[in-house]
Amino acid sequence: MRVSDNTNFGVVRDSMTRSRSRLEDLQLQNSTLKKLNRPSDDPVGSAKILEVRTDKVNNDQFQSNAKLAQSFLENTDAALEDISEVVMRAKEIAIGQSSAASSTPETRVGVAEEVNQLFQRAVGTANRRIGDRYLFGGFKSTEHPVDADGNYRGDKGEMMLEIGREVYIGMNIPGHQVFNTNPENSADHEAIETRSLEEQKLQQQREDIKEQKKPEPVRRLATEGMEEKTGVQNVNLFEELKALRIGLLTGDQTAIRGTLERFDDLLGKVVSTRSKIGSRIQGIQGNINTMERHNVSNAQLSSSIEDADMTQIVSDMAKEETVFKSSLASSKHLIQPTLLDFLR
Repeated sequence: MRVSDNTNFGVVRDSMTRSRSRLEDLQLQNSTLKKLNRPSDDPVGSAKILEVRTDKVNNDQFQSNAKLAQSFLENTDAALEDISEVVMRAKEIAIGQSSAASSTPETRVGVAEEVNQLFQRAVGTANRRIGDRYLFGGFKSTEHPVDADGNYRGDKGEMMLEIGREVYIGMNIPGHQVFNTNPENSADHEAIETRSLEEQKLQQQREDIKEQKKPEPVRRLATEGMEEKTGVQNVNLFEELKALRIGLLTGDQTAIRGTLERFDDLLGKVVSTRSKIGSRIQGIQGNINTMERHNVSNAQLSSSIEDADMTQIVSDMAKEETVFKSSLASSKHLIQPTLLDFLR
């Protein structure tokens, strides 16, 4: 069978094109250090790479949320440490001034001023914030949670942050749970419920006006939704500091001694709250460590799929260059025309 020049040329051209294409791919992998530069290089591997990258983006956001919650809780714990110091100092004053043998009217008036300073310090700590958010305001984190008289103005909202897939944690402790030993039986709780009812009533009136209807009173009773008092005595931090100051100014040693046990209750409440915060911080740190290990595993998987083996690439390039040069040398003799080729 006769082989024409066009056939020889086509064979040489196809061989050279394939060799050059393989050489170009190897050179691209060598320059990018990646064996996957296009989805067509490995569709399955490319899909896995995209999945790993999406997972890393999600984990980075979860870690950001976790660090925000951790910072918020750590600042809350520092504030509670200050409050515990206030309570312990107030108890020391109460012990020292609880008997006539260890106090005089002059000393009681003097330490009453210190108790007033402790009260101001407690109010300042209760209004501590991180950035533009107050620590103890609940959902009302942009307003002072405690006024100058020690009345709680926040709500009982707990801000939840997603620190992992379907894993949520509260980043704050509402103030009424911190400043009262029995929050559900406190005046702060009742004030929160009353404000909530008033806000619901105002919202209902706005909706009625918007719909051009006569405003109707909210059918919910003022006491509905409020927790029934359990009979367990509640102790409020600010009220106890006020009571101690009044007892010192009036010389009422019975009232002064009566604050001792209540200060112990407040200190126990602060300690239990700090334990709760510590548990949350430990959980957050464990979750951060887990995500970091997960990111490392994903990075190793991505590297095994995407990164090129430079030793193998250099070896393949040397082989392909040899093949290409051999193809050039052999094709020169294959397609070189002679006079006899035209005479046949």
